[in-house]
Amino acid sequence: MAVSPPPRSPLAGGSLIALGSIAGAAIGLFTPLGPTRGFLIGLSAGVAMSLAIWLLDRRR
Repeated sequence: MAVSPPPRSPLAGGSLIALGSIAGAAIGLFTPLGPTRGFLIGLSAGVAMSLAIWLLDRRR
């Protein structure tokens, strides 16, 4: 009987999207950017980091 390798659990990056969005809006409140631009910048940074984690995890 062959032994199968243990299942590999994928890494999750969704928390980075949420954290980036919230942090961007919070930082935007106190800068001239404004909360909307801060939110969008944080969102895009979170998506970029999540995409990088997904690509690295896919190679494993």
